[in-house]
Amino acid sequence: MIFVKSTDNDFDKKFEELLGRGKMDIAHVSGIVGGIIDEIKKDKNRALFSHIAKFDNWTPQSDEDLKISQESMSKAYDNLDEKLKASLHLAYDRIKVYHEKQKPQSWFDTEANGTILGQKVTPVDSAGLYIPGGKAAYPSSLLMNVIPAQVAGVENIVVCTPTPDNEPNELLLAACHLCGVEQVYKVGGASAIAAMAYGTESIPKVDVITGPGNIFVATAKKMVFGDVNIDMIAGPSEIGILADESANPNHMAIDMLSQAEHDEMASSILITPSQTLADAVQVEIENWLQKLPREDIARKSIEERGAIIVTQDMDEAVKLMNEIAPEHLEVATQSPFELLPYIKHAGAIFLGHNTPEAIGDYIAGPNHTLPTGGTAKFYSPLSVEDFMKKSSIISFSSKAINEIGEECALIANTEGLTAHEQSVRVRLK
Repeated sequence: MIFVKSTDNDFDKKFEELLGRGKMDIAHVSGIVGGIIDEIKKDKNRALFSHIAKFDNWTPQSDEDLKISQESMSKAYDNLDEKLKASLHLAYDRIKVYHEKQKPQSWFDTEANGTILGQKVTPVDSAGLYIPGGKAAYPSSLLMNVIPAQVAGVENIVVCTPTPDNEPNELLLAACHLCGVEQVYKVGGASAIAAMAYGTESIPKVDVITGPGNIFVATAKKMVFGDVNIDMIAGPSEIGILADESANPNHMAIDMLSQAEHDEMASSILITPSQTLADAVQVEIENWLQKLPREDIARKSIEERGAIIVTQDMDEAVKLMNEIAPEHLEVATQSPFELLPYIKHAGAIFLGHNTPEAIGDYIAGPNHTLPTGGTAKFYSPLSVEDFMKKSSIISFSSKAINEIGEECALIANTEGLTAHEQSVRVRLK
């Protein structure tokens, strides 16, 4: 598990494998997902009912069976433990405050000749949010997807979540009530993505789809992109850690395992110039594994997709981490803010010894829906802007068009577009 870059002859090969971590074999399931999408587009609710019976082990009897009632969401909220309820409210408030600061503003600029240029920012009309469900409950994912959509001003928010055996997760329902969500449907997987992308008799078509999911969900989002917008195509969770000798090995070990316990495909990578720290973290990982309820999952993740890399110095460590471009990046060093200018690629950056990745998952405020698999090199975290679009504003006065219209007409003429050219010239004095 420990690789010493300067002495490991196979380091380049091993590092290439890390760069390919969590790559999903979308081609392997694209045929299945394509079939599901086609069935939804053609047969709508009838196909949905069939898919739910096949994948979630229950059969809706009517359109109403698909929708979760406001009463059941309210009841779930009322039944929450008071401390948990307070915790969810705190998370909601912090997430909302953070995302309100992201909201872009329309702007206009007037030139002396009467030209007005600007940008008008408008929320999309509707958003579809996919929230994993079933055995695991992810109320945090609901908050992280609903709140930026609400801050953006989206009028119609649709939530889809799987309910195996027709048993909705009570914690998720409580979070829906807390967020004021009214349209929640009991459907998951690629079927849910297709239903939100194209609409059925029960589930309305939306403009943008966001939210995490398995390979079938990710593949479906990729396939419907273009008919609707999507946030990103996210894969298995991952964490990268940059640490020096000041880091606590016990903390580093459990932080790595905080991602490993998600699933076997999760990836945990520590890079440090300290051999002493590397050795100590490896020991602590084994100690922690024996205490975790999800030991089997975490152990397989660590053994197959985990790594501790020892570098010559921190500069080399940062360079390697930028190549990895992790979803979550902890900087556990004596002076973490000194490294920040040199970190180019990461979904979220956690600075300092008292900032574990988990604090960002739930309650810090920034969004936890993040790019994975190295896509942090070109993707950003889910934000308010994912639920908004921009329109350019252009207004010319008579004086303005006469000042630069001739140059515009010349370019149009050069391109051979006569109507373009003349539509300007007829306005010139």
